[in-house]
Amino acid sequence: MIKLPSGVDIENLINELRILSWKACETLVYYSQILKDSNNKSNILINNNIEDPVTIADLKVNEIIIQQINEKYKDINWVILSEENVKISSESSPHIDSEWMWILDPLDGTKDFIQGTGNYAMHLALNYKKRPYLGIVLIPEKDELWISYGKKVWCEKRNGVVTKTNQFKNKSLKEMVLVNSKNHNNKVLKKLIQKIQFNEVIIMGSVGCKIASIVRGDCDIYICLSLPGKSSPKDWDFAAPEAILKAAGGAITTIDCENLSYGDSNFEQGGIIVASNNHLMHEKICLEIKNIIKRYDLYPL
Repeated sequence: MIKLPSGVDIENLINELRILSWKACETLVYYSQILKDSNNKSNILINNNIEDPVTIADLKVNEIIIQQINEKYKDINWVILSEENVKISSESSPHIDSEWMWILDPLDGTKDFIQGTGNYAMHLALNYKKRPYLGIVLIPEKDELWISYGKKVWCEKRNGVVTKTNQFKNKSLKEMVLVNSKNHNNKVLKKLIQKIQFNEVIIMGSVGCKIASIVRGDCDIYICLSLPGKSSPKDWDFAAPEAILKAAGGAITTIDCENLSYGDSNFEQGGIIVASNNHLMHEKICLEIKNIIKRYDLYPL
């Protein structure tokens, strides 16, 4: 059994993270409304990078979370890896040999946030020895706060109503509903999806929103495929969502069923990553996808 650092009580920590998350929710919804009410998005955007935009909301939530964790737990020996801090300065990257590491994405799905689709989330994970122990996925537009630690997972509404996760059913690959990226797609993934012939494909932004849709029971599987030489998802995209899905009985691994490792030097999660709703069937699912890829020579394995 994993023990939290001395001086950290799990119930107190969860309660403080709950308060922090809803405060972050208010900030995200505030700036989301400004974007919806304004024809000029430039007053919210920090940069002009179409592929990797940053907004004021990203930075505000980043500041709220990091400042509060540092103030509440200033004597605890853990570090914080944040997407926004890594973008701003490489000097802000924490020592990757730390046993305990927070991994934060203050706004996952920034493109969708700007586009007004509602598919955006905040991710916060506490990792122990490069693996998720605790996860927070906040989805403001659905009034959902997903919380997990160890093998426990639940969803809370702002009014305190708590819902538990659904029992997953065994399905064949073709019976499954795939949740697929809206803004991060490529021809190879499209071909793979066509060859598999899923029962249904739902398009959605934000990894956190996608994984929540699996835990909620709306979808069954998510495939992330990064092309060699192209940009890949990062630790902050997957750490918190993995904590949620794993505690709910699902799994996220590479196509070879290897666990994702968080806090390595480049923070990248490249190749093919598969998230499914049933850890007992996950290896079989990955093997079937891998065989389809080999059969049609879709991707170098």
